[in-house]
Amino acid sequence: MRAACGRRGLLGRADLCQGCPAGRSPTDRPARRRLVPRLLAARGAALLLLALGLQPAEGRCVFNRTQEFCLCYRLTQQSAGSVIQCLAASTVEFQGGDVEKYADFPIQDLDDSTIDMLGSLQIRKIIFSDLVVPEVLLARVLRFFSYTQVQELVFESCGFVGRSSWADMVGRALPIVSLRFHNVTAAELLGREPDLSPLGRWLGALQELSVTASRLVALPCAVGRALGALRSLDLTRNSLRDDSLAAAFCRGSFTRLRALILRHNNLTSFRGVCGSVRLLGELRELDLSHNALTAGAPSSSCRWPETLRVLNLSSAGLDEVLAPLPAGLEVLDLSSNHLRAVAVSLRSLQTLFLSRNALPAAPSVRGCPALRSLHLEHNLIAELPRDELLLLERLRDVAAAGNPFDCSCAGAGAVQALAAVGCLGRGWPQGYVCHAPARYRGVLLRDVPTSALRCNPAAVLAPVCTGLALLCVAVAGGLLWSRGTRPRWLRGRGRQQDACSSAERL
Repeated sequence: MRAACGRRGLLGRADLCQGCPAGRSPTDRPARRRLVPRLLAARGAALLLLALGLQPAEGRCVFNRTQEFCLCYRLTQQSAGSVIQCLAASTVEFQGGDVEKYADFPIQDLDDSTIDMLGSLQIRKIIFSDLVVPEVLLARVLRFFSYTQVQELVFESCGFVGRSSWADMVGRALPIVSLRFHNVTAAELLGREPDLSPLGRWLGALQELSVTASRLVALPCAVGRALGALRSLDLTRNSLRDDSLAAAFCRGSFTRLRALILRHNNLTSFRGVCGSVRLLGELRELDLSHNALTAGAPSSSCRWPETLRVLNLSSAGLDEVLAPLPAGLEVLDLSSNHLRAVAVSLRSLQTLFLSRNALPAAPSVRGCPALRSLHLEHNLIAELPRDELLLLERLRDVAAAGNPFDCSCAGAGAVQALAAVGCLGRGWPQGYVCHAPARYRGVLLRDVPTSALRCNPAAVLAPVCTGLALLCVAVAGGLLWSRGTRPRWLRGRGRQQDACSSAERL
């Protein structure tokens, strides 16, 4: 009855309703201030939900307060009010449905109170998943995000159908700086360059774009030119080929791009990729992992951007280190390949990943004087070259767990020495297990005795024997002296001293 009284009072009835607490009016101002935002929130949220995912089946919203995450699934007009639970969330996901039936749904401009409500919400990320979205509907609804504080917009397992002019977005800025598509289907971008013009103001401020697992085969040059402020581009698990990269990264496109992720595509030519990205003047990170790369044609021009600092070539099927490598690299990942030998000379290199290859020995790193971290896990290395690694003053982290270590004196001693000075990082000591000799197989390398007496008895016994011999001579001389018997050479020396003394007296 109290809730009914509150609703009546807010609808403007000034008289006391039956069942209200004595002395409380339905026009009580504190109560109105508490309830009005909720009603406005439900009203505005219901409007957007009607446009973006209502289902005939019953649904509702569930709020996880700990994670500040709200999931709304299969909402209907009757259950749309449950979105009020999401007002305190930072992330909201709308899941499920075919909204084609709402393509012609009338969407009117929002009134001032609803706009104020949307601006006060703390929602920063919105996810749409398992939806079939008419593009014309999305074009009419997207403009409402300009009233929110949403910074990240995600579409997962969605299908976009139809085509829209996007006229409602002309000159409109959105707070969204991160846009992500995963496993989506849509019409090809080629030939749709004019559709980007109305979105120019928003796309020109976008900072992160991710299109993953979406069977993308090409990216028009016009897209890159529209994304003038983009910092990160993730195109993982698509169908991009070498020839499509050159068109995508044309002159004037992606001028501010710093991170480019191209893993799990159909790239094959290392030199071809180098030539395609040469115009990206601010590129710092490039991920080419999980592509079947070869060196490419020697005639292909290759000049890496001078700003490139991080290169990922892991899981690329490499039998040898590809060249040329960017001269200014600081991080190089060559892990999970088929390398049997590595010769790298990079003056600025700080981190080198060589894990999960077939290296029979640790590579020489004298050509990398700035190296700080070296990863050699899961290779075929039996010993670590202690002397060479310690020559690098900046080297602070060596990881070599999972190798078949030879725990002879030389092998075990070198690894233990590296551990003693704090060079061994992740995996020590559990990941360092002896494979030879047989008596130490399965034993942790840390527990192998490497005392000098066991490993180099000659070096220990020689000074001991020498000391014992000198001791024996000293004891024998003392005994003779005490008996008044001096060795011949001492007696001769005594007579010489007596003669000198007599001459002095004369």
